[in-house]
Amino acid sequence: MAVPFIDLQRFEPGFLERWEEICRELTRNTQFVGGPAIGRFEEALAQACQVRAAVGCANGTDALQLALRALGVGEGDRVLVPDATFWASFEAIVNCGARPVTVDVDLTDLQMDFDRFRTAVERFAPRAAILVHLYGWGSARLQEFRDECRRLELPLLEDGAQAYGVEWRGEAIMQGAEVFTLSFYPAKVLGASGDAGAVLCADDGLAETIRRLGNHGRTSHYEHGLVGWNSRLGAFDASYLSLSMEYMPRRLASRRRAAARYREGLAAADVEVVAAPQDYVENGYLNVTLHSPERRPKIEESLRRQGIGFGNVYPGAMSKQPGAAGFLAGSEGGEDADRLCRGVLNLPLFAYITDQEVDEAIAAMVSALGES
Repeated sequence: MAVPFIDLQRFEPGFLERWEEICRELTRNTQFVGGPAIGRFEEALAQACQVRAAVGCANGTDALQLALRALGVGEGDRVLVPDATFWASFEAIVNCGARPVTVDVDLTDLQMDFDRFRTAVERFAPRAAILVHLYGWGSARLQEFRDECRRLELPLLEDGAQAYGVEWRGEAIMQGAEVFTLSFYPAKVLGASGDAGAVLCADDGLAETIRRLGNHGRTSHYEHGLVGWNSRLGAFDASYLSLSMEYMPRRLASRRRAAARYREGLAAADVEVVAAPQDYVENGYLNVTLHSPERRPKIEESLRRQGIGFGNVYPGAMSKQPGAAGFLAGSEGGEDADRLCRGVLNLPLFAYITDQEVDEAIAAMVSALGES
C-alpha cells in the first residue's frame, strides 16, 4: 500500500461545507483585506497560545522579519541562529541588513546547543538571537535560553513555525516568550488556505510596532510613522485558520497518536527515533529518524520502490548553503548540524493518517534497513 508523505485533503465531516459558506459570505460582502475576520482570528490565536497579543501577517518569513525589525535589528548587526533550520530563519536576518552567526545543535533534542550559544554570545556580541523550535517540540534547555537572554538583555526571537500546539510544562510553548513567530503554510499543523503567518508578543507596544511595520508603517491611513512594507493577513486565510482552529484538538490528537505509534514500532526495530524531551507534549508535526549519511540514500531508494513517501527536514546546514556565502558573520561549531542534516529522514505524518498507513511505513523502513 502506497503512503503519501503528507495528505492535506483529509477534511472532517462538514468542514468543506462550512468553508464554502464562509467563502460565499466574504465574497458577497467583498471583505477581502482587513475587516472583522482578522480581529476574530488574532483574538482566538492569542487566547489559544496564551499570549498577550497576536498580529497576523502575510507569511512566516515576514513574521520573522517584522519581529527582528521591531526588536531593533538592523544594518550590520549580528544575530545568532541555529545551523539546522529552514532557510527562512537565516534569510530573514539578511533581509533586515544584519549578518547571521550560526550555532551548532545538540543531537539529543536537535535544537540549538545552549553551551555553544553561550560561547557564541561571548565571541560575536550579537544584537539578538533566534531560537528555532524544530520538528514539533523545543529545546530541553528552553528555560535556560530565556533566562540567559533576559540576564544579558539580549532580545530572543523564538521561531515557532513548526511549533503550533506544542506544550511545555503543561502550557503552550509560546507562553513566557518575548516574541514568537508562526507560519501557517498549508502543510503546517495549523495551516491556512495559502501563505500566512503571525507574530505573538508579550508586550502591547511591541505588537503595535509590528502591526504598523506590516501595514506600510501607518499611524493613520495616509500618515506613516515608520518605513514598513505590505504584509497584511488576508480575510480568506484568517477565516480558514479560524475555522481550522475549531478542529485542532482532534487533529493534534491524531498526529500525536501516530507519532507515538511510530516511536514504539520503530524503536522495537532498533531504528534511531528522536522524540520530544521531558516536559514537552509534541504536536506530531514530524516523525524524525536518524541514519548514517552513507546509508540514508539506500534507505530512501527502498522506500521509493515500496511507495512510501518521506522527507529530509532539512537536508543542508545553513552555514553550508551556497546562498550563505558573503552574508555569514561566523559560526560556532557546526559538525553536529551537518551530521543531522545528512542523516535525518522523516516518514509520513499528518492529521488522520491511519494506523494501517503508519504500520505500512514502519514495515517499509524495516525492510529498507534490511536491504541497505
